[in-house]
Amino acid sequence: MPPLAPSPWFLTADDPTGTAAAAAATTASAQAPAAAGPDALLFCFPHAGGNPRTFLGWQDALGRDGRVLALCPPGRGHRFREPAPASVAELADGAAAAVTAVTAGTDLPFLLFGHSFGAALAFEVARRIDGRPGFAGLVASGCSAPSLLPTPRVVETARLTGRAFTEAVAFFGGLPPELAEDEVMQELLLPHLKADFRLVAEYAYRPAAPLTVPVTLVNGTGDPHVSPGAVAPWARECTAEPARHWTDGGHFYFEDRPAAVAEVLRPLLRAATASARTADEYVELI
Repeated sequence: MPPLAPSPWFLTADDPTGTAAAAAATTASAQAPAAAGPDALLFCFPHAGGNPRTFLGWQDALGRDGRVLALCPPGRGHRFREPAPASVAELADGAAAAVTAVTAGTDLPFLLFGHSFGAALAFEVARRIDGRPGFAGLVASGCSAPSLLPTPRVVETARLTGRAFTEAVAFFGGLPPELAEDEVMQELLLPHLKADFRLVAEYAYRPAAPLTVPVTLVNGTGDPHVSPGAVAPWARECTAEPARHWTDGGHFYFEDRPAAVAEVLRPLLRAATASARTADEYVELI
């Protein structure tokens, strides 16, 4: 199997800062970090203001079933000097092109996973690559149906500034309590979070053909932001009824129990791998 094409868009457990990929991407003879080959790939899209390296902690639980590639968009992390995308559509265009480039020349199946804002972004990327060989499914976590986005609370939060913004964001969870009291940390971290909230608040959903790949929904039973009613319209976005998983916890149900995600992802990755191998065997027989 050819090595994966390096990309500054994605962090991996082998390259958690993205600096090696950024350097390798400019070299024509670049090779992927040496490691046991995965059976499938898992592209992960973080929530608003989220750290993509959080997803890399799932690699041990997934093992060879899937290699985690966590999205680091322009303007963040090692790409902080690059202009940040002005819209969800622009970001989705770039991410879709990056996924296509990384998977070109490999026969590995791959899934997209996104949480909250990342789920909406992964959905838009899925629309752009639906039908591409290897694309085996979308997993949307902690997110209302795209047709209901942006929610009024997100729109209102995006308009706030200072402490009012910090307190409003706390509703969604995932914000360290100490951040609310540390103005220096707020100056460092909140600009990215506010920029993401603005992106979501300006998101313009457009009806389109339903996705042909399987869609899986994962949500916390105690999530105050996503209700069963808000999840229901996801069914209109895919040709087959989406699989629904409800797990204990709130909006960030996986913070204390990362296994809650691995237990959903591992079977999906294995099924994608089995399907890809069966397809290869069928082609060989023909």
